[in-house]
Amino acid sequence: MKSVSIGICGLGTVGRGTINVLERNSQKIRDRLGCEILLNQIGSRTTPNDFDLKGVSFNQDVFAIADNPKIDILVELIGGTSVAKDLVLKAIENGKHVVTANKALIAEHGNQIFQAAEKKGVTVAFEAAVAGGIPIVKALREGLVANNIEWLAGIINGTSNFILTEMRDKNRTFPDVLKEAKNLGYAEADPTFDIEGVDAAHKLAILASLAFGHTFQFDKIFTEGITKIEPQDVAYAEQLGYCIKHLGIARKVETEVELRVHPVLIPKESLIANVDGVMNAVLVKGDAVGSTMYYGPGAGAEPTASAVISDICDIARTVESKPEQRIAHFGYKYDTLKDVTILPICEVRTASYMRITALDVPGVLVKITKALSEENISIEAIIQKEPAAEKNHVQLILLTNNTIEKYIDAAINKIEALDVTKGDIVKIRVESLN
Repeated sequence: MKSVSIGICGLGTVGRGTINVLERNSQKIRDRLGCEILLNQIGSRTTPNDFDLKGVSFNQDVFAIADNPKIDILVELIGGTSVAKDLVLKAIENGKHVVTANKALIAEHGNQIFQAAEKKGVTVAFEAAVAGGIPIVKALREGLVANNIEWLAGIINGTSNFILTEMRDKNRTFPDVLKEAKNLGYAEADPTFDIEGVDAAHKLAILASLAFGHTFQFDKIFTEGITKIEPQDVAYAEQLGYCIKHLGIARKVETEVELRVHPVLIPKESLIANVDGVMNAVLVKGDAVGSTMYYGPGAGAEPTASAVISDICDIARTVESKPEQRIAHFGYKYDTLKDVTILPICEVRTASYMRITALDVPGVLVKITKALSEENISIEAIIQKEPAAEKNHVQLILLTNNTIEKYIDAAINKIEALDVTKGDIVKIRVESLN
Protein backbone atom coordinates (compact mmCIF):
# COMPACT_ATOMS: atom_id res chain seq x y z
CA MET A 1 0.00 0.00 0.00
CA LYS A 2 1.35 3.40 -0.93
CA SER A 3 1.79 6.04 1.74
CA VAL A 4 1.74 9.83 1.91
CA SER A 5 3.84 11.65 4.49
CA ILE A 6 2.51 14.74 6.23
CA GLY A 7 3.95 17.35 8.58
CA ILE A 8 1.67 19.33 10.89
CA CYS A 9 2.65 22.86 11.90
CA GLY A 10 0.80 24.15 14.94
CA LEU A 11 -0.36 22.41 18.10
CA GLY A 12 -3.30 24.56 19.03
CA THR A 13 -6.89 23.39 19.21
CA VAL A 14 -7.12 22.36 15.55
CA GLY A 15 -3.65 20.83 15.38
CA ARG A 16 -4.31 18.59 18.37
CA GLY A 17 -7.76 17.72 17.07
CA THR A 18 -6.31 16.72 13.70
CA ILE A 19 -3.70 14.45 15.27
CA ASN A 20 -6.32 12.80 17.50
CA VAL A 21 -8.77 12.15 14.66
CA LEU A 22 -6.02 10.84 12.38
CA GLU A 23 -4.98 8.35 15.05
CA ARG A 24 -8.50 7.32 16.09
CA ASN A 25 -9.83 6.80 12.55
CA SER A 26 -6.66 5.70 10.83
CA GLN A 27 -8.08 2.33 9.76
CA LYS A 28 -11.28 3.86 8.38
CA ILE A 29 -9.29 6.49 6.47
CA ARG A 30 -6.94 3.82 5.09
CA ASP A 31 -9.87 1.67 3.92
CA ARG A 32 -11.54 4.58 2.19
CA LEU A 33 -8.38 5.99 0.68
CA GLY A 34 -6.41 2.89 -0.23
CA CYS A 35 -3.42 4.76 1.06
CA GLU A 36 -1.57 5.23 4.34
CA ILE A 37 -1.41 8.74 5.84
CA LEU A 38 1.83 8.90 7.82
CA LEU A 39 2.37 11.70 10.33
CA ASN A 40 6.10 12.20 9.85
CA GLN A 41 6.82 15.40 11.81
CA ILE A 42 5.18 18.01 14.03
CA GLY A 43 6.30 21.62 14.28
CA SER A 44 5.35 24.11 16.97
CA ARG A 45 7.04 27.18 18.39
CA THR A 46 6.25 25.95 21.91
CA THR A 47 7.02 22.48 23.24
CA PRO A 48 3.83 20.76 24.44
CA ASN A 49 4.00 19.37 27.95
CA ASP A 50 0.36 18.28 28.08
CA PHE A 51 0.00 16.44 24.77
CA ASP A 52 1.22 13.02 23.68
CA LEU A 53 3.19 13.43 20.47
CA LYS A 54 2.78 9.70 19.94
CA GLY A 55 6.46 9.25 19.20
CA VAL A 56 6.41 11.57 16.18
CA SER A 57 9.45 13.72 15.45
CA PHE A 58 9.05 17.23 16.87
CA ASN A 59 10.74 20.52 15.93
CA GLN A 60 10.23 24.01 17.34
CA ASP A 61 11.25 25.44 13.97
CA VAL A 62 8.14 25.09 11.77
CA PHE A 63 10.23 25.90 8.71
CA ALA A 64 12.07 22.62 9.25
CA ILE A 65 8.88 20.87 8.17
CA ALA A 66 8.81 22.92 4.97
CA ASP A 67 12.40 21.91 4.28
CA ASN A 68 12.01 18.23 5.20
CA PRO A 69 12.40 16.22 1.95
CA LYS A 70 10.35 13.34 3.41
CA ILE A 71 7.21 15.49 3.76
CA ASP A 72 4.69 15.36 0.90
CA ILE A 73 2.01 17.59 2.47
CA LEU A 74 2.56 20.45 4.92
CA VAL A 75 -0.46 21.14 7.13
CA GLU A 76 -0.43 24.78 8.27
CA LEU A 77 -2.41 25.25 11.50
CA ILE A 78 -0.41 27.99 13.23
CA GLY A 79 -2.76 30.87 12.36
CA GLY A 80 -1.88 34.50 11.71
CA THR A 81 -0.71 35.85 8.38
CA SER A 82 2.98 36.69 8.67
CA VAL A 83 4.82 33.50 9.67
CA ALA A 84 2.09 31.38 8.09
CA LYS A 85 2.50 33.14 4.73
CA ASP A 86 6.27 32.65 4.71
CA LEU A 87 5.86 29.02 5.80
CA VAL A 88 3.33 28.19 3.08
CA LEU A 89 5.34 29.92 0.36
CA LYS A 90 8.47 28.06 1.51
CA ALA A 91 6.64 24.72 1.35
CA ILE A 92 5.35 25.53 -2.13
CA GLU A 93 8.84 26.56 -3.25
CA ASN A 94 10.06 23.15 -2.07
CA GLY A 95 7.39 21.40 -4.15
CA LYS A 96 5.14 20.40 -1.26
CA HIS A 97 1.38 20.37 -1.24
CA VAL A 98 -0.27 22.47 1.47
CA VAL A 99 -3.39 22.10 3.59
CA THR A 100 -4.44 25.12 5.66
CA ALA A 101 -7.29 26.16 7.93
CA ASN A 102 -6.18 29.80 7.83
CA LYS A 103 -8.96 31.97 6.40
CA ALA A 104 -7.10 35.26 6.96
CA LEU A 105 -4.07 33.92 5.11
CA ILE A 106 -6.14 32.81 2.12
CA ALA A 107 -8.36 35.91 2.00
CA GLU A 108 -5.50 38.41 2.31
CA HIS A 109 -2.65 36.62 0.49
CA GLY A 110 -4.42 33.99 -1.58
CA ASN A 111 -3.68 35.63 -4.91
CA GLN A 112 0.07 35.36 -4.29
CA ILE A 113 -0.11 31.89 -2.74
CA PHE A 114 -2.19 30.29 -5.48
CA GLN A 115 -0.12 31.89 -8.22
CA ALA A 116 2.98 30.35 -6.64
CA ALA A 117 1.24 26.97 -6.29
CA GLU A 118 0.16 27.05 -9.92
CA LYS A 119 3.74 27.67 -11.07
CA LYS A 120 5.11 24.79 -8.96
CA GLY A 121 2.31 22.38 -9.88
CA VAL A 122 1.24 21.76 -6.29
CA THR A 123 -2.10 21.92 -4.51
CA VAL A 124 -3.12 24.30 -1.72
CA ALA A 125 -6.29 23.00 -0.04
CA PHE A 126 -8.36 25.11 2.33
CA GLU A 127 -11.69 23.42 3.14
CA ALA A 128 -11.20 24.08 6.87
CA ALA A 129 -10.75 27.83 6.30
CA VAL A 130 -14.51 28.39 5.89
CA ALA A 131 -17.33 27.15 8.12
CA GLY A 132 -15.35 24.54 10.06
CA GLY A 133 -16.66 21.05 9.37
CA ILE A 134 -19.13 22.04 6.63
CA PRO A 135 -17.83 20.90 3.20
CA ILE A 136 -18.85 24.16 1.52
CA VAL A 137 -15.62 24.55 -0.46
CA LYS A 138 -16.06 21.11 -2.02
CA ALA A 139 -19.74 21.83 -2.69
CA LEU A 140 -18.98 25.06 -4.57
CA ARG A 141 -15.92 23.75 -6.38
CA GLU A 142 -17.18 20.29 -7.31
CA GLY A 143 -20.80 19.57 -6.42
CA LEU A 144 -22.16 22.72 -8.08
CA VAL A 145 -19.71 22.80 -10.99
CA ALA A 146 -22.57 22.74 -13.54
CA ASN A 147 -24.19 25.86 -12.08
CA ASN A 148 -23.95 29.55 -12.68
CA ILE A 149 -23.96 30.72 -9.05
CA GLU A 150 -26.29 33.68 -8.66
CA TRP A 151 -25.77 34.46 -4.98
CA LEU A 152 -24.78 33.02 -1.64
CA ALA A 153 -25.47 34.09 1.92
CA GLY A 154 -24.04 32.62 5.05
CA ILE A 155 -23.98 32.65 8.83
CA ILE A 156 -20.23 32.13 8.91
CA ASN A 157 -19.26 33.35 12.37
CA GLY A 158 -20.53 31.29 15.29
CA THR A 159 -19.74 33.90 17.95
CA SER A 160 -21.98 36.54 16.39
CA ASN A 161 -24.72 33.99 15.79
CA PHE A 162 -24.60 32.85 19.43
CA ILE A 163 -24.89 36.45 20.65
CA LEU A 164 -27.86 37.28 18.41
CA THR A 165 -29.61 34.01 19.35
CA GLU A 166 -29.27 34.76 23.07
CA MET A 167 -30.48 38.34 22.58
CA ARG A 168 -33.57 37.05 20.75
CA ASP A 169 -34.46 34.11 22.98
CA LYS A 170 -33.65 35.63 26.37
CA ASN A 171 -33.99 39.39 25.77
CA ARG A 172 -30.39 39.94 26.84
CA THR A 173 -28.14 42.87 25.98
CA PHE A 174 -25.15 42.63 23.68
CA PRO A 175 -22.50 43.30 26.40
CA ASP A 176 -24.08 40.70 28.69
CA VAL A 177 -24.04 37.93 26.06
CA LEU A 178 -20.57 38.85 24.86
CA LYS A 179 -19.24 38.34 28.39
CA GLU A 180 -20.81 34.87 28.49
CA ALA A 181 -19.42 34.04 25.03
CA LYS A 182 -15.92 34.80 26.33
CA ASN A 183 -16.49 32.64 29.42
CA LEU A 184 -17.69 29.74 27.25
CA GLY A 185 -14.73 30.04 24.90
CA TYR A 186 -16.88 31.07 21.92
CA ALA A 187 -15.20 34.49 21.78
CA GLU A 188 -11.55 35.42 22.13
CA ALA A 189 -10.29 37.75 24.84
CA ASP A 190 -10.25 40.33 22.03
CA PRO A 191 -13.41 39.48 20.08
CA THR A 192 -13.10 42.32 17.56
CA PHE A 193 -12.68 40.13 14.48
CA ASP A 194 -15.86 38.21 15.38
CA ILE A 195 -18.24 40.95 16.49
CA GLU A 196 -17.11 43.54 13.91
CA GLY A 197 -17.44 41.12 10.99
CA VAL A 198 -13.78 40.79 9.96
CA ASP A 199 -13.72 37.01 10.44
CA ALA A 200 -16.88 36.65 8.34
CA ALA A 201 -15.40 38.95 5.68
CA HIS A 202 -12.32 36.71 5.38
CA LYS A 203 -14.58 33.72 4.77
CA LEU A 204 -16.84 35.61 2.37
CA ALA A 205 -13.85 36.58 0.24
CA ILE A 206 -13.03 32.89 -0.17
CA LEU A 207 -16.63 31.81 -0.88
CA ALA A 208 -17.11 34.56 -3.47
CA SER A 209 -13.94 33.59 -5.35
CA LEU A 210 -15.14 29.98 -5.44
CA ALA A 211 -18.64 30.97 -6.55
CA PHE A 212 -17.82 33.54 -9.21
CA GLY A 213 -14.29 32.72 -10.35
CA HIS A 214 -12.60 36.00 -9.50
CA THR A 215 -9.47 36.94 -7.60
CA PHE A 216 -9.65 37.72 -3.89
CA GLN A 217 -11.17 41.10 -3.04
CA PHE A 218 -11.12 41.08 0.75
CA ASP A 219 -10.25 44.76 1.00
CA LYS A 220 -13.37 45.68 -1.02
CA ILE A 221 -15.89 43.93 1.25
CA PHE A 222 -18.31 46.19 3.10
CA THR A 223 -18.14 45.11 6.74
CA GLU A 224 -20.43 45.99 9.63
CA GLY A 225 -20.60 44.22 12.98
CA ILE A 226 -23.34 43.53 15.53
CA THR A 227 -22.23 45.83 18.36
CA LYS A 228 -25.06 48.32 17.75
CA ILE A 229 -27.89 45.77 17.75
CA GLU A 230 -30.24 46.41 20.69
CA PRO A 231 -32.77 44.05 22.30
CA GLN A 232 -35.64 46.29 21.22
CA ASP A 233 -34.65 45.91 17.56
CA VAL A 234 -34.54 42.14 17.96
CA ALA A 235 -38.05 42.27 19.51
CA TYR A 236 -39.47 44.57 16.83
CA ALA A 237 -38.06 42.32 14.10
CA GLU A 238 -39.88 39.38 15.71
CA GLN A 239 -43.16 41.33 15.72
CA LEU A 240 -42.74 42.00 12.01
CA GLY A 241 -42.10 38.33 11.23
CA TYR A 242 -38.31 38.55 10.93
CA CYS A 243 -35.23 37.66 12.89
CA ILE A 244 -31.84 39.38 12.88
CA LYS A 245 -28.82 37.42 11.64
CA HIS A 246 -25.28 38.48 10.82
CA LEU A 247 -24.71 37.41 7.22
CA GLY A 248 -22.01 37.42 4.62
CA ILE A 249 -23.63 38.02 1.23
CA ALA A 250 -22.16 37.70 -2.27
CA ARG A 251 -24.35 38.37 -5.28
CA LYS A 252 -23.86 38.84 -9.00
CA VAL A 253 -25.40 42.04 -10.32
CA GLU A 254 -24.92 42.09 -14.09
CA THR A 255 -21.15 42.64 -14.54
CA GLU A 256 -20.49 43.54 -10.90
CA VAL A 257 -20.49 41.66 -7.61
CA GLU A 258 -21.87 42.58 -4.19
CA LEU A 259 -19.64 41.62 -1.26
CA ARG A 260 -21.02 42.62 2.13
CA VAL A 261 -21.11 41.50 5.76
CA HIS A 262 -23.67 43.06 8.09
CA PRO A 263 -26.74 42.41 10.27
CA VAL A 264 -29.83 41.52 8.26
CA LEU A 265 -33.54 41.05 8.92
CA ILE A 266 -34.64 37.81 7.27
CA PRO A 267 -38.10 36.17 7.29
CA LYS A 268 -38.56 33.76 10.20
CA GLU A 269 -39.73 31.02 7.83
CA SER A 270 -36.39 31.04 5.99
CA LEU A 271 -34.27 27.95 6.68
CA ILE A 272 -31.26 30.03 7.63
CA ALA A 273 -33.32 32.02 10.13
CA ASN A 274 -33.52 28.86 12.23
CA VAL A 275 -29.76 28.35 12.45
CA ASP A 276 -29.03 29.22 16.07
CA GLY A 277 -26.27 29.26 18.63
CA VAL A 278 -22.72 28.72 17.38
CA MET A 279 -23.79 26.81 14.27
CA ASN A 280 -22.98 27.96 10.73
CA ALA A 281 -24.96 27.69 7.50
CA VAL A 282 -24.48 28.79 3.90
CA LEU A 283 -27.26 29.23 1.33
CA VAL A 284 -26.22 28.97 -2.31
CA LYS A 285 -28.45 29.77 -5.30
CA GLY A 286 -27.46 28.16 -8.60
CA ASP A 287 -29.29 28.55 -11.88
CA ALA A 288 -29.67 24.79 -12.38
CA VAL A 289 -30.04 23.43 -8.85
CA GLY A 290 -31.94 26.34 -7.29
CA SER A 291 -31.37 27.07 -3.59
CA THR A 292 -29.27 24.71 -1.47
CA MET A 293 -28.18 25.00 2.16
CA TYR A 294 -25.14 23.62 3.96
CA TYR A 295 -25.32 23.42 7.75
CA GLY A 296 -23.05 22.34 10.58
CA PRO A 297 -20.50 23.37 13.20
CA GLY A 298 -18.36 26.27 12.10
CA ALA A 299 -15.49 25.74 14.53
CA GLY A 300 -14.13 23.39 17.14
CA ALA A 301 -11.21 20.98 17.27
CA GLU A 302 -12.67 17.92 15.62
CA PRO A 303 -15.19 19.50 13.21
CA THR A 304 -12.33 21.56 11.78
CA ALA A 305 -10.03 18.53 11.88
CA SER A 306 -12.62 16.70 9.78
CA ALA A 307 -12.18 19.30 7.03
CA VAL A 308 -8.38 19.33 7.35
CA ILE A 309 -8.17 15.55 6.98
CA SER A 310 -10.60 15.62 4.05
CA ASP A 311 -8.14 17.91 2.24
CA ILE A 312 -5.21 15.65 3.14
CA CYS A 313 -7.08 12.69 1.67
CA ASP A 314 -8.02 14.58 -1.51
CA ILE A 315 -4.38 15.45 -2.11
CA ALA A 316 -3.24 11.89 -1.28
CA ARG A 317 -5.56 10.52 -3.98
CA THR A 318 -3.97 12.69 -6.66
CA VAL A 319 -0.44 13.20 -5.33
CA GLU A 320 1.04 11.28 -8.26
CA SER A 321 -1.24 12.87 -10.87
CA LYS A 322 -0.18 15.57 -13.27
CA PRO A 323 -1.28 19.08 -12.15
CA GLU A 324 -3.68 19.42 -15.08
CA GLN A 325 -5.47 16.25 -13.94
CA ARG A 326 -6.29 17.65 -10.49
CA ILE A 327 -9.31 19.74 -9.61
CA ALA A 328 -8.42 23.43 -9.87
CA HIS A 329 -8.13 25.28 -6.57
CA PHE A 330 -11.31 27.25 -7.16
CA GLY A 331 -12.96 25.03 -9.71
CA TYR A 332 -11.53 27.47 -12.27
CA LYS A 333 -8.11 27.30 -13.89
CA TYR A 334 -5.96 30.05 -12.40
CA ASP A 335 -5.48 31.85 -15.70
CA THR A 336 -9.27 32.21 -16.06
CA LEU A 337 -9.71 34.05 -12.75
CA LYS A 338 -10.70 37.66 -13.28
CA ASP A 339 -10.67 40.92 -11.41
CA VAL A 340 -14.25 42.10 -11.00
CA THR A 341 -15.77 45.40 -9.95
CA ILE A 342 -17.24 45.27 -6.46
CA LEU A 343 -20.49 47.19 -6.20
CA PRO A 344 -20.18 49.98 -3.59
CA ILE A 345 -22.58 49.56 -0.68
CA CYS A 346 -24.32 52.81 -1.61
CA GLU A 347 -25.38 51.21 -4.93
CA VAL A 348 -26.68 47.96 -3.41
CA ARG A 349 -30.45 47.39 -3.61
CA THR A 350 -32.10 46.23 -0.37
CA ALA A 351 -35.13 46.89 1.77
CA SER A 352 -34.56 48.54 5.15
CA TYR A 353 -35.78 48.40 8.73
CA MET A 354 -35.75 51.82 10.41
CA ARG A 355 -36.36 52.71 14.06
CA ILE A 356 -37.17 56.39 14.46
CA THR A 357 -37.62 58.29 17.72
CA ALA A 358 -40.21 61.00 17.08
CA LEU A 359 -42.36 63.47 19.01
CA ASP A 360 -45.81 62.20 19.91
CA VAL A 361 -47.66 64.96 18.05
CA PRO A 362 -49.99 65.07 15.03
CA GLY A 363 -48.43 65.25 11.56
CA VAL A 364 -45.20 63.43 12.37
CA LEU A 365 -45.85 60.48 10.07
CA VAL A 366 -46.80 62.84 7.25
CA LYS A 367 -43.42 64.54 7.44
CA ILE A 368 -41.56 61.25 7.58
CA THR A 369 -43.43 59.71 4.66
CA LYS A 370 -42.87 62.90 2.63
CA ALA A 371 -39.09 62.54 3.10
CA LEU A 372 -39.32 58.91 1.99
CA SER A 373 -41.53 59.65 -1.01
CA GLU A 374 -39.09 62.32 -2.22
CA GLU A 375 -36.58 59.49 -2.63
CA ASN A 376 -39.23 57.23 -4.22
CA ILE A 377 -39.32 54.92 -1.18
CA SER A 378 -42.55 53.28 -0.07
CA ILE A 379 -43.40 51.82 3.33
CA GLU A 380 -44.18 48.10 3.48
CA ALA A 381 -45.03 47.93 7.20
CA ILE A 382 -45.16 50.23 10.21
CA ILE A 383 -45.38 49.84 13.99
CA GLN A 384 -45.95 52.76 16.34
CA LYS A 385 -45.25 52.10 19.99
CA GLU A 386 -47.02 53.88 22.82
CA PRO A 387 -44.87 56.52 24.55
CA ALA A 388 -43.31 55.53 27.85
CA ALA A 389 -44.76 57.07 31.00
CA GLU A 390 -44.09 60.81 31.21
CA LYS A 391 -42.31 60.69 27.87
CA ASN A 392 -43.36 62.72 24.85
CA HIS A 393 -41.51 60.61 22.27
CA VAL A 394 -42.58 57.40 20.52
CA GLN A 395 -40.76 54.71 18.58
CA LEU A 396 -41.76 54.40 14.93
CA ILE A 397 -40.70 51.15 13.25
CA LEU A 398 -40.75 51.14 9.44
CA LEU A 399 -40.04 48.52 6.80
CA THR A 400 -39.37 49.98 3.37
CA ASN A 401 -39.53 48.50 -0.09
CA ASN A 402 -36.41 47.52 -2.03
CA THR A 403 -34.43 50.51 -3.15
CA ILE A 404 -30.85 51.59 -3.75
CA GLU A 405 -29.08 52.26 -0.47
CA LYS A 406 -28.00 55.80 -1.29
CA TYR A 407 -31.66 56.81 -1.57
CA ILE A 408 -32.40 55.24 1.83
CA ASP A 409 -29.48 57.17 3.32
CA ALA A 410 -30.65 60.41 1.70
CA ALA A 411 -34.13 59.92 3.18
CA ILE A 412 -32.66 59.16 6.61
CA ASN A 413 -30.64 62.38 6.50
CA LYS A 414 -33.83 64.32 5.74
CA ILE A 415 -35.79 62.60 8.52
CA GLU A 416 -33.04 63.16 11.10
CA ALA A 417 -33.08 66.87 10.20
CA LEU A 418 -36.82 67.21 10.98
CA ASP A 419 -37.82 69.12 14.09
CA VAL A 420 -40.12 66.25 15.10
CA THR A 421 -37.43 63.52 15.31
CA LYS A 422 -34.76 62.91 17.92
CA GLY A 423 -31.29 61.35 17.67
CA ASP A 424 -29.95 58.96 15.04
CA ILE A 425 -32.16 56.57 13.11
CA VAL A 426 -31.36 52.88 13.49
CA LYS A 427 -31.14 51.17 10.08
CA ILE A 428 -30.83 47.44 9.44
CA ARG A 429 -30.98 45.97 5.94
CA VAL A 430 -33.68 43.45 5.02
CA GLU A 431 -33.17 40.43 2.75
CA SER A 432 -35.73 37.91 1.48
CA LEU A 433 -33.02 35.47 0.25
CA ASN A 434 -34.92 34.19 -2.76
